[in-house]
Amino acid sequence: MGCLGRLTWGRFIDSKKPTKHGKFKPWIFRMSFPLVLSGVLMFVYIPGMSNGFYAAYAFVTYILWGTLYSTVNIPYGSMASVITDDPIERTSLSTFRTMGAMLASLIINAIGPLIIFVDNKANSDGFFMAAVIFGILSLACYMACYKLSTERIAIPENTGVKPNLGRTLKSLMKNKPLMAILGASLIFMMSTMLIGAVNVYLFKDYFRNTAALSIIGIIQTVTVFIAIPLVKPLVAKFGKKEVTATGMILAASMYVLLFFFPDLSTGQFIVGSAIGMFGYAFFNSLIWAFVTDVVDYHELITGLREDGTVYSFYSFARKVGQALAGGIGGFAITAIGYNASLEVQSADTLDGIYALATIVPGTIYLLIFFILVFLYPLNKKRMKQLSNNLAAKRKNGL
Repeated sequence: MGCLGRLTWGRFIDSKKPTKHGKFKPWIFRMSFPLVLSGVLMFVYIPGMSNGFYAAYAFVTYILWGTLYSTVNIPYGSMASVITDDPIERTSLSTFRTMGAMLASLIINAIGPLIIFVDNKANSDGFFMAAVIFGILSLACYMACYKLSTERIAIPENTGVKPNLGRTLKSLMKNKPLMAILGASLIFMMSTMLIGAVNVYLFKDYFRNTAALSIIGIIQTVTVFIAIPLVKPLVAKFGKKEVTATGMILAASMYVLLFFFPDLSTGQFIVGSAIGMFGYAFFNSLIWAFVTDVVDYHELITGLREDGTVYSFYSFARKVGQALAGGIGGFAITAIGYNASLEVQSADTLDGIYALATIVPGTIYLLIFFILVFLYPLNKKRMKQLSNNLAAKRKNGL
């Protein structure tokens, strides 16, 4: 679903009055069924057709699935702001969302290959079976989300000021917290993709230890689970901005430090990386809580409650950034002179790989730290004031 489609869907949801089950939950219930069905359809094999038919079928079903995914994801992401208006509880929602994503990833990565591959070869029936199994599991999760979630915050109707897409887009561009956290999120995503791509070459060519690749992947997940229990108490005491900024400066310092010690063993490098991963795990865990805060800020400065529109704008920008950053790893590896035909890379290329894996992400995390400290204005004190101001406006019907 493109920018206009996502924003249109977000505004469509914003225009609807809440039902007895809430404003966003019903859309998760209604659209999850066609979403799961489209996911299965992508892997249906129709024998005897031409290659052109298969290409067209794959294209159409993938576009259909992507569109339907947005119809579920946008209300799901928007719903957090109406489950609670407590900044600390929103932190819990964000961390549980991250934890759920990590658990799902672990399950898919562990079970998926066992279903998909037969005799060490990808099998079309295996793909279809995986789509059916994970489709059923996802539908069960959607229904659990629908049944077990409660929209507690009554969203004020937009009276007095008629919603206008052009005006909304202008206000979104002027929403300083939204622009800051979106910029930080896009840069962080680019760094994550870069590290993911470069690590393959780092452990294969620089450390010559590909077995460590799986270890570093496991550690990245483990650091998130270690950070999650600490997030809520730390945010309650210091604030989201403060905790996240501290985590980013820890991550930046660790990766920059690794750059100046290029002769570390594989194990020593992994330990240093783990400390850096622990630092940026707080940003990863809290990003969705930041989004709910900027939705409140949007209401404060515009007088309009547009949860779906704001979230769809943020979601689309992330998708664009993800698409643009998709080839960043390959581009970077090519830029340092990597030659796949060589058994052993040149010393300059190996140094370039190590720099890409250390000083580059370290610099990026330092940049995110500066964005949070100097550009993102919603610290703990201002968030408390924002919550109080919104509560007073809603109480007075303003």
